[in-house]
Amino acid sequence: MKKYIAEAIGTCTLVVLGCGTAMLVGCDAVSGGGYILTALAFGLSIVAMAYSIGNISGCHINPAVSLGVLLSGGMSKKDFWGYVAAQCVGALIGSILLAVIFALGGVEDKTGGLGTNGLAGVGGNAFAGLLVEIILTFIFVTCILGVTSKKGGHGSFAGLVIGLTLTGVHILGIGLTGTSVNPARSIGPALVAACTGNAAPLASLWVFIVGPLAGAALAAYAYKYLEK
Repeated sequence: MKKYIAEAIGTCTLVVLGCGTAMLVGCDAVSGGGYILTALAFGLSIVAMAYSIGNISGCHINPAVSLGVLLSGGMSKKDFWGYVAAQCVGALIGSILLAVIFALGGVEDKTGGLGTNGLAGVGGNAFAGLLVEIILTFIFVTCILGVTSKKGGHGSFAGLVIGLTLTGVHILGIGLTGTSVNPARSIGPALVAACTGNAAPLASLWVFIVGPLAGAALAAYAYKYLEK
């Protein structure tokens, strides 16, 4: 149970820091400043959580990462479903906290939807968005499997490498899909946004569930083949 609680706390932190930063600074394609700040917020939250709850749960805080670990033989099916449930609960709590803070403080949400993901950057094309999410998640999960591998992982540097990689995929992906690579991170804000009157993100939510999971599965099978 403690590792599930750790996963919930970690995912909540990721959403509060990452989506919260996006809501506060926006993601202006003209100046690009919002891109960098948001990308860093997501990446640094991973670094912080990796070195705080990593020794408890492994700091997946992402159903796609948990799927990659499951398919690589690193966890049981029971733990996989427990992790996914905890991650989704954590993302919901984080999204609710952001909605309350911004509402009580009268702060403008510059994303218009609690930092939800969308397809505006790819012209509303679901296939393009799906491809972006598959590719970015493949890169991210491959990095995680590599740096945590018992055959040559990077030990104490793993959290930093993973955080920097998440920052990198966000720098590209924010302007295209808002960068999910994490179904829980997409589900939480979309559901809470819908409860506050903005149901639009729900229409494309499937892309940010299917894409990351498909990318993670591809990464797991590809890395397993390469590592043999």
